[in-house]
Amino acid sequence: MAARETHGVRFEQICKSFGEIKALRPLSLEIKPGEFLTLLGPSGSGKTTLLNIVAGFLDPDGGRLILGGQDVTALPPRARNIGMVFQNYALFPHMSVAENVAYGLKVRGVKGMELQRQVTEALEMVQLDGYGERAIDQLSGGQQQRVALARAMVIEPDLLLMDEPLGALDRQLRKHVQLEIRRLHTKSPRTTIYVTHDQEEALVMSDRVAIMRNGRIVQIGTPGELYDKPDSAYIARFLGESNLLPVKVLGAEKDSIAYSIRGYEGRFSAPAKGQAETTPGEAQLLIRPEVLRVSQTDDNSLRVVVEEVVYLGELTATKLRFADGQEGWLRAMKSPAHQPGDVIRVTWAPEDSRLLPAKDEAAN
Repeated sequence: MAARETHGVRFEQICKSFGEIKALRPLSLEIKPGEFLTLLGPSGSGKTTLLNIVAGFLDPDGGRLILGGQDVTALPPRARNIGMVFQNYALFPHMSVAENVAYGLKVRGVKGMELQRQVTEALEMVQLDGYGERAIDQLSGGQQQRVALARAMVIEPDLLLMDEPLGALDRQLRKHVQLEIRRLHTKSPRTTIYVTHDQEEALVMSDRVAIMRNGRIVQIGTPGELYDKPDSAYIARFLGESNLLPVKVLGAEKDSIAYSIRGYEGRFSAPAKGQAETTPGEAQLLIRPEVLRVSQTDDNSLRVVVEEVVYLGELTATKLRFADGQEGWLRAMKSPAHQPGDVIRVTWAPEDSRLLPAKDEAAN
């Protein structure tokens, strides 16, 4: 199935309220043609409301939606040429696999051999060739999801919307389908907006991720940028296990920022460039568990107590207690030599740490 030209999307000050509840505060965002962008956030953050506005199921209270250079804010859903994939698949149980995939094409007037050709190509694309005559209830959950994908993509939409499409699948199957969706997008790039509350899905599948909270986009970037350089403790925690230590920023020293850590003596430093917090005063230090390592020296290291050692297969996680009583984690590929109750020292490379604001300004 040859993909036609795909379009970019632009939100201009889109807002939406339900009574006293501000589901979306004025929000602007541009999605490039062919980009896979994920809206990531907890329940009630506004991500599904935004998706429904894009689809035309909800009217915004203000702002404009631009699709492919055209203002589509007032257009009904059928006039937007958008494909949608839902969590419950929304397949027709009385139709075969091929009939489900053909549905949107028939509505658009495609008939005969051309209809058959496009359906066959769509099923081949999602690796379901030979499944056309099967009933929907003869398919696994992952296969049903691929039928829903084929049906959404066969109409060659200007924009593909996906609302928690893997939520009903078990963990192992979800991982498999994540990679399948990513493969399809790489093979046939189409502007895609994907909604999920699952951090792993967002990191694995996306070109960029927009993290939403309380109707706002609080940070947007590539998966690597967001994981390595979150703007707040909230984002750091939301994207993965985080050691967040209370620190005091002391000031700039050449190309670095000096700080002290509560419960420990001495000064530590982090690169000045790109830090989220550089103002002298209270702050938080982010150190991901995978960048901590056991140290044999006192230099640039912290004394901690081993609380627990957890075997995770390819990884071992060690629960630590820092000097102020706060708990954290170290993750390593090798089985550790230490046991619960041991006192060890841990260290990290300065460039692997990040200074964050002491207060979470995105909470309101």
